[in-house]
Amino acid sequence: MALDALLQPVVLFFLLGAGAAFARSDLAIPEAVAKGISLYLMMSIGLRGGGEVAETGLTHDMLLAGGAGLALSFLLPLPAFWLLRTAGKLDRTNAAAVAAHYGSVSVVTFATGSELLRQAGMAPAGYMVGVLALMETPAIITGLLLARAKANDNLASRGGMLHETFLNGSVILLLGSFLIGMIDGKEGLVAVAPVFDVPFRGMLCIFLLDMGLIAARRLLDRRALTLRTAALALVLPLLNGTLGVVLGVELGLDAGSAAALGILAGSASYIAVPAVMRLALPAADPGLYLGMSLAVTFPFNLTIGIAYYGWLSAHLLPILAP
Repeated sequence: MALDALLQPVVLFFLLGAGAAFARSDLAIPEAVAKGISLYLMMSIGLRGGGEVAETGLTHDMLLAGGAGLALSFLLPLPAFWLLRTAGKLDRTNAAAVAAHYGSVSVVTFATGSELLRQAGMAPAGYMVGVLALMETPAIITGLLLARAKANDNLASRGGMLHETFLNGSVILLLGSFLIGMIDGKEGLVAVAPVFDVPFRGMLCIFLLDMGLIAARRLLDRRALTLRTAALALVLPLLNGTLGVVLGVELGLDAGSAAALGILAGSASYIAVPAVMRLALPAADPGLYLGMSLAVTFPFNLTIGIAYYGWLSAHLLPILAP
């Protein structure tokens, strides 16, 4: 699966963008176009997941996966924080900010992983989109608690922080699209399938081309990253993703859904969490947490991590499944 994953168009377009950036090309995707495509991807993912849940109904596995996702998002920042403080030699504020990123999730990593799993015959259950939405916010709360935000922060600042955390645009759009998909079901979504289903892979290719450009350009700016932090940006997704897969298999999820839980646990936010951290922890270094999550972890997951989580799930299922 690893070689097949690397040769998929979505990954190759990411590598094309990265190669162009390393070659100092002026290739660029307009920001407005990239933002529009990101909104499209979230709507498409939400509608597809909601439609599948409407067809299967509320299941025991769905509740288990949702509970596991919430627990992972709340708890994963804790060991990450410890590693960042001890091995990474980061101060408390930066360690907390980075730890929050590694407890939250990347929508694009999940979208790419789901597509690659589907092509490998391991399509995750539709309810995993709901798990994705559930996992964005808890890690932010844990990260802010770890940073021990000052009690004398003004009310306006706290209100803005809470607004960014609980009413983040990506969370609203994902959950809203998911609910619309549940309400209309697969049959009701047939009318919009030519817009939200058929072009999905092509839109994902364009978006990943842009992500390749951004990630490589972040990597070229080495001021915020050290060998220690770059190494942790590889270790954390492996540890978290492996835990997610093992937990999914132990809970009795199918191979694709267990792999998807591993993908979610092993991903790192570079959209939702940075928006909150800029407001809540302005002393934290954006170059550090974006450099780690976007320039190192995202490419690692795209080229190696996703294939590893899928392989691990398929091989552990016959051994650990209850």
